[in-house]
Amino acid sequence: MCGSKQGAPTKQEIQNALEIRHTKECQDKIGNAGVAICGLGGLGSNIAVALARCGVGSLHLIDFDCVDLTNLNRQQYRADQVGQKKTEALKENLLAIHPYLSVRTDCVKITEENIGGLLEEEAFICEAFDAPEEKAMLTNYVLTRFPEKYLVGASGMAGFGDSNSILTRKITGRYYLCGDGKKDAAVYGGLTAPRVMLCAAHQANKILELILTGE
Repeated sequence: MCGSKQGAPTKQEIQNALEIRHTKECQDKIGNAGVAICGLGGLGSNIAVALARCGVGSLHLIDFDCVDLTNLNRQQYRADQVGQKKTEALKENLLAIHPYLSVRTDCVKITEENIGGLLEEEAFICEAFDAPEEKAMLTNYVLTRFPEKYLVGASGMAGFGDSNSILTRKITGRYYLCGDGKKDAAVYGGLTAPRVMLCAAHQANKILELILTGE
């Protein structure tokens, strides 16, 4: 039987629970890692939730947008958060999952002028944009200016197709790409929660693998 409602667990209690699931050695590495998530839509918000549940030490949330009603079919926001800045809404939701998570937010649009300052601290970067030109800009910048960092991006997760078509591929060096690489939302029936979440899970899983093994 479930007991009566208790207060929030302590930081040590959460740490102990994570160590039971992940082992202390793995959890120490995960807890010391910092991840920047660029774009907090269907991909980014789901990546953030997955990493928060794993006990990643710090998350840097970057997005300029606000929660829209049309986001709720696939993004990790509540109906009562419509109109809020995505950075603040997602931070609220993540801290409800893991109260001791370190969360840094930047409610800005990433551009070629500010990207260097925004991404200089974290060793692991998730590209979670919708627009191809924004994906290309971030990818090119990180690969040329931050070759020491790990970059995990996404391309192709639209529609209702085969789950097993979504894969993680190493493109070059420390750059990985998740998705089927083909399906565009405008052509293949829009964006739905299952396939977007599958792709986001691939990205979060690769980030964890890189944190733990470096490859």
